Order: sequence, then C-alpha cells, then structure tokens
Amino acid sequence: MPLAQLRDHFGVSRDTMADWLWGLPTPEWTIRPTAKDDLRAQAIELRKDGASVPAIAAKLGVSKSTAYLWTRHLPLDPTPEHAVERRLKHMEHMRESRWEPHRKARDAERAAVVKGQAEWVDTLSDREVLLIGATSYWCEGQKAKPWEPNRCRLQFINSDPALIRIFLRMTRLLGVEQSALQYRLSIHESADVAGATRWWAEEVGVPVEEFQRATLKTHNPSTIRNNVGDSYRGCLVVNVLNSRRYYWRIEGIVRGIALATATEGRATM
Repeated sequence: MPLAQLRDHFGVSRDTMADWLWGLPTPEWTIRPTAKDDLRAQAIELRKDGASVPAIAAKLGVSKSTAYLWTRHLPLDPTPEHAVERRLKHMEHMRESRWEPHRKARDAERAAVVKGQAEWVDTLSDREVLLIGATSYWCEGQKAKPWEPNRCRLQFINSDPALIRIFLRMTRLLGVEQSALQYRLSIHESADVAGATRWWAEEVGVPVEEFQRATLKTHNPSTIRNNVGDSYRGCLVVNVLNSRRYYWRIEGIVRGIALATATEGRATM
C-alpha cells in the first residue's frame, strides 16, 4: 500500500509511519523511471570522460544546477596532475577560440594575394625561364668551390617540385638532351622510399626504372623531425652529364644579372 493509505488506515502521522517503516526497503513498484533518467546517465558518462558541468549542461540541454546535482558525486580531477592537464587544455581551447577568426581572415587574405600574383605572372618567355632558372640554380645547385675552381658540373637537389621543373625546363633551353639527365632520390630510410620514388617519377615524367638507387639518410630516433608522414617525399637529385659548358653558361647568366642589378660600381661574384 502507498504511505498515504497506510497513514489513513492506522490513523497515524507521517513521522510515526516513517518510524514504523524505518529500515524497510522501498517496494520496486514505487520506483518509477523519470523522463530525464537517460540524460542523467549521459551526464555521468560525460563527467567520467572529464567534461565540465557547463559543458554537460550545454550538451544535454539542461540547467547547470541540474547537471551539477547529477554529477556532484564524481570528482572532475582524480589527481592534481589531471587538474593541471585539464586547465592547460582549457587554456589552449580558449586561445584557439579567440584567434581562429583572425587566422581565417589571414589565410583568406593570403590566398587572395597568392592567387592575384600567380595570375600576374601569366606566361614566361624562354629568356625569363633562363634568368629564373639560373638564379635558382645559383641559390640551390652545386657550384665550384675556391679549392676546386674547375669542378664545374650541374647537380640540382631540392624538395620543391616547382623548382625542379624550372631547372629541367632551363636545361632543355640550354640544349641538354634527356639522355644526359640522371635522377636519384635522397630520403630518410624510415620513409616510404618506393612511394616517394613513384611520386617524383610522375612529377618529372620519367619512368621509375630510370631512377638510380636512392641515397638513404640514417634515421636517428633521438632527433625530432617534422618532415614525416605521407607528405614527406625527400629530395630529388638531378645530375647533368658532361655539363661543364652548361655550367659556364649559367655562371655567365648569373654574372650578367648581378651586373644589371648593381646600383653602385660593378658587382663581383
């Protein structure tokens, strides 16, 4: 019987009936599920996963006080270390939320500038390609050293496929035959050497079989490297056989560029 009927039957007060029934378990039929029992269970699981009370309230669509009552028996941080980690994550989240609009605006402006400048370049004449190619080679390619002044040969190594394409187009304009070009990959031994070779072969339009044996860099586990993952494809090394006179021509082009851009006196190299 319900408590109200028991009180009426015996004619006693609420307190007296409570004393009589003290220690007796509540009958199962009187325990009725509520509409929010499933939300309470979700709140408890979220709390166990480290969610804060405001976050739980926002996710479940309940008030903060309700979320607190449901989860107040569960500590948010089991240890001081967890508390420090949670605060750091919260600070990082707040920082990201604050600066994300600025980053989006910056990235949009950058994309617009890059697109506009790329359209401004339009097409390049053979002369322009020679000037650009010679300059990029003098920055990135192998050059004769003071102690080996006559070691003049063309070797270009780079990880940027755009610079590789510029160099190859320049060699064609200089009259270099395709048969005089040698391709070799320089890459860390822990990378996907075969996959990187196929990728570079497709970039330069050369069969994989024409690539020489790759130069593998020894992997040092103690070194923190950022050039990892699927996007890491090492560097492509392009050698030009019997290239002394081609080297001289590039050297002359660069000297001419230096002289043409000198503002005071004659530039020296």
